[in-house]
Order: sequence, then C-alpha cells, then structure tokens
Amino acid sequence: MDLESVKRLLENGQGTENESSINSLPTRLFDPFILQGLHVDLVEPGRLICSMKVPPRLLNNGNFLHGGATASLVDLVGSAAIFSTGAPISGVSVEINVSYLDAAYADIMNWFFFSLMPDYSTIPYAHLAISPFFLALCSLSYIMNQEEIEIECKVLRVGKSVGVVSVEIRKKKTGKIIAQGRHTKYLLVRSKI
Repeated sequence: MDLESVKRLLENGQGTENESSINSLPTRLFDPFILQGLHVDLVEPGRLICSMKVPPRLLNNGNFLHGGATASLVDLVGSAAIFSTGAPISGVSVEINVSYLDAAYADIMNWFFFSLMPDYSTIPYAHLAISPFFLALCSLSYIMNQEEIEIECKVLRVGKSVGVVSVEIRKKKTGKIIAQGRHTKYLLVRSKI
C-alpha cells in the first residue's frame, strides 16, 4: 500500500480501489468511530505519527480516554504503520499489549454544569453578576479543554506472514507518555493462483 493510501485509510476510512476487499465489506461502524478526528502528521515506510483531540465519545466515566479506545488506537494506527511498509492490507491481530501510564482527558464537567444552569437572564439583576456571553463561553468549555494526543508507531519487523509494531501514545503538549503498546499482526498471504 502506498503512503498516501495509508493516510487516506486513517483520515477518511478509505484506501484505493485495489486494496483487499474493503469495498465489498459492509460499512464499518467501529473504525470510523475511533478514528474520526485523527490527523496524520507524518507517514513514511514503517513509521507513522498522528494526532487528535480527545473527543467526548471516547471517554470513560471519569472523563478520561477510555482504555478500550486506547487499545483500539494501538490496533488501528499500528496496523496502518505495518501497511505503510507494503505489507498486505488484510490481516488478523495475534497479540496486542498496552501499558497504561497516564491519562488523557476532555473536561466536559463544565459543559454539563453550565448547560444545566437556569436562564439567569430572566432573574432580575442577575445580568450584573453573570452575563449570558460568559455562560455561552462556559457552555463551550468542553471543546476548548480537549487534550490533544499524539500517536507514534514504529514498525519493528515485517516478515512474510507476521508484522510487529511499537505504538506510543503521549500528550502532545508535554510529551508525557499516556500508553505504550505493541501489536503483532498475522498478515494474510494472498494465493498465487
């Protein structure tokens, strides 16, 4: 798979017409759900760097990036790094290992708090204390407080039937590591017949 196809696969969920049988599969829900908003910053053979703001849909009850979403990013973006080497686009995960070292967040508590507040414009003199403009800004605070993460993948080995990639997810602003993963993928060998 060429590098532009890898980028399109991650950012748009589509590759080229000749890739595997993706066009014959039913529309997928899971991959676009995880990858929506992902931006490919660097793609080269065997190496991939992506970034995204942590969206509310990928949060757990504590408003942190869900562990399952983190593992899915290791799987999906790691697979794309393997495909960037020219390996077959079809394959099956053999092993995924993720070490969770820190948390990424999206501060949506402010959004819930201010969206549930009464309309102060109907209360006499309330406009002197809290302006509707301030409330409008606070109701959008969850958008402004989304933490940006960076995902870096390095292919360790691609053989005839197995590929291995190392994936590091970190806070883009500080570089602090959120998770480290390793993904082993069995690459389906196409028949020569």
